[in-house]
Amino acid sequence: MVQADSKSKWLLTFLLFACIVARVQPQDSGANPLDRTGEVMVDGQATPYIVRHLPVNAFPQLPLGVQNELLGRGCLIPQTYEAHWPENVVHASLERPGSSDWAVLCSVDGRVSLLVFFADRAEPMVLVTASETDRLQAHSSSHVLGFNWGLDPASPEDVHEAQLGMSNPPPRLDHDALADSVIDRKTTYRFYTKGAWTVVDTDD
Repeated sequence: MVQADSKSKWLLTFLLFACIVARVQPQDSGANPLDRTGEVMVDGQATPYIVRHLPVNAFPQLPLGVQNELLGRGCLIPQTYEAHWPENVVHASLERPGSSDWAVLCSVDGRVSLLVFFADRAEPMVLVTASETDRLQAHSSSHVLGFNWGLDPASPEDVHEAQLGMSNPPPRLDHDALADSVIDRKTTYRFYTKGAWTVVDTDD
């Protein structure tokens, strides 16, 4: 009887210890340390979110000067919730026909900037900046909000089609533009001409 009581106490102690250990273990040991997680209020309820990031070296195609500038700024590259491969780094002829330019979404401490690097300029242009939490969106595959800002190259034909409904559209472009998108909602075309950036909003 004494042995049975001792055995019961030992088993109870072991189970209690196991519960404590389980409680202090990380919930997702495979989580990417570059990801940003938290909660925002949606319709009066705290809703979790995750913004996934990739380091600059995940984009080896970037010129060394662009990589160094991004690293110096402390940039991470945010990924949309539907990303299946590295994204939000664009190579296109954004300044003029045949130019080799880059556009990058750079995230630093929860704020994202759209940077454009022209081949003949040392410093990037900052076209727009927003908080990551301002670019969150619900999606059907998860109860967790995800990042909804996507960047892609746009051809002159893409921009021309977006301008068809305008009463006085500008001349057709002779070089590329940026498709700045809110996933599944709308696309803004940004193109550079005559020394300035022009914005064309359109609903998908």
